[in-house]
Amino acid sequence: MSGARSHEELIVWRLAYELKLGVYELIRSGPITGDRDLVRQLRGASSSAPRLIAEGYGRYFPGEFSRYLRNANGELKETFDALRDAVDRGYLGQDQVVPLQRLSRRASKAATELIKYLRTAKPPHETPPPRRNQQNR
Repeated sequence: MSGARSHEELIVWRLAYELKLGVYELIRSGPITGDRDLVRQLRGASSSAPRLIAEGYGRYFPGEFSRYLRNANGELKETFDALRDAVDRGYLGQDQVVPLQRLSRRASKAATELIKYLRTAKPPHETPPPRRNQQNR
């Protein structure tokens, strides 16, 4: 992450964003459009992942960013499973969802690797707040 000037430069964000766009395309037409709950679930989970990555990146500190990445990872897993559910319900073919499930796995792996990196990353230097005088309490 040390060279990224924007969340959009992160591989994990790019993969999650590509997954979101693929899901949007898939749910735009066909029999799945009649299942509003599943469409809402797919749209919500797939759009949450890149948004959480962006928000976490903007939180500045490694620990906070890791928390957002873990949440994004959950959304990626939910997207994967909802795509499987769409196949199980007969709305989509396996050939339609496999490329998106691969993207989900790749994004999840990238999130996990970034979380590992962030465990060793030092927070940016900030001046600590002034210490309160113990006598003034």
